Amino acid sequence: MSLGRTFLDVRPLRTSPVYRRLLIGRTVSSLGGFMTMVTVMYQVWDTTHSSVWSGAVGLAQALPMVAVGLFAGAWVDRADRRRVYLLATVGQAACSLLLAVQGFTGGVPVPLLLALVAVQASFGAVGGPAAGVFVPRLLPKDQVAAGLALNQATGQSMMLIGPAVAGLVLGWRGIGVCYLLDALTFGLAFYGAFGLPPLPPEGEKSRPGLHGVLDGLRFLTGHRVVRGALLTDLAATVLAMPVSLFPLVNEERFGGDPRTLGLFLSALAVGGVTATALSGPVTRLARPGPVMLCASGLWGVSLAVFGLTTSAWAGIAALVLAGAADAVAVLSRTTIVQTRTPDALLGRVTAAEAIVGQAGPHLGNLRGGLAAGWSSGAVALVTGGVLCVAAVTAVAATTPELRGGDGRAGGDGGAGDDGGASGDGGAGAGDSAPESGTSSRSGAPSLSAVEGGGSTAVAPGGP
Repeated sequence: MSLGRTFLDVRPLRTSPVYRRLLIGRTVSSLGGFMTMVTVMYQVWDTTHSSVWSGAVGLAQALPMVAVGLFAGAWVDRADRRRVYLLATVGQAACSLLLAVQGFTGGVPVPLLLALVAVQASFGAVGGPAAGVFVPRLLPKDQVAAGLALNQATGQSMMLIGPAVAGLVLGWRGIGVCYLLDALTFGLAFYGAFGLPPLPPEGEKSRPGLHGVLDGLRFLTGHRVVRGALLTDLAATVLAMPVSLFPLVNEERFGGDPRTLGLFLSALAVGGVTATALSGPVTRLARPGPVMLCASGLWGVSLAVFGLTTSAWAGIAALVLAGAADAVAVLSRTTIVQTRTPDALLGRVTAAEAIVGQAGPHLGNLRGGLAAGWSSGAVALVTGGVLCVAAVTAVAATTPELRGGDGRAGGDGGAGDDGGASGDGGAGAGDSAPESGTSSRSGAPSLSAVEGGGSTAVAPGGP
């Protein structure tokens, strides 16, 4: 294999100027989104010095995603996705401008600030499903996985850079400038999407309201490959999410040294970024099913090894490996879900995938904390890793489509289905369409924010 084929596949940047412009706009707006994330947390803490109010920032983001996301997905599957995305971008930009105004004028009560965050997150919950068709409608099928990898790589990079830039700007010019810069980045996101062609749903449009939502859920539960991909992700996050255990393990094993704790968090991100940068062979292989299963199993094994080790450096190495496995698993899962979903259902599936990507890590951190309270941090890590491997093995055993060729990108969506969506919105499962944002356990951002127009004041979907 040539060295060039080892690194991130950049063919989409050469073959599609429209995709290239879209990616640049969303990347810059993602930077602004992470700046706003840090700025909101800073403002809330500086105003209240309350961990409860600080925690409410995440709640203000999560609730709209759940409450608005599925219904927004059904609406998106009835409309021109380009127009919906542009409207969502304008809405998010307006919220950032309001945040900037209150920042320059001395701030507002924290409940009102969180209300603005929630409104912006609601626009993001609308724009994310709309963006779910961009990559497959702009790129050839054999480049869809590469396009998703580029989205993931740029998102990870902005997650690493954005908070640092926010810290510098906060110290230099204050919160108002941070919010204003975020608002300005939406201009590039708008420009990147403005040149897209109209993107109406292909096939039958979604039924309105709850009926359309139920059609989407029926597809998710009935399509064996898509269901298996999401169950694999839930197994990895709910059963083995390690971040809430890091402070306890650091105290138990390494004397509570804050430098070690910081390295634990960085190790996951380093592994994820490295794996994404070297994802060329994975995206060209076009067999995301086996890759996702193996990578998810490796995630569990690596975390179990981390729980067993007494050496800080060995533990960091295990976390780097876990982060790399996570990035590959998330990329493969997204490729499977989006290449196996009919275009007419893609908005609803994208919304559901975003909810799974957000909820899984939070539930996993809760599980880890409870298990550690009954035993120890190390025991919680090891048992979580073992349970993850067992659950992934069970999914693989009961879903042969994921193990074999039926899990390949762009494959026939009809293979092995128990059923698909029904009713007026029930496009056939053999149709093909991909892309949503990725949400990475290893620190890649939840790109529902990026895809919803560029940013929201939200925390990453993973640690």
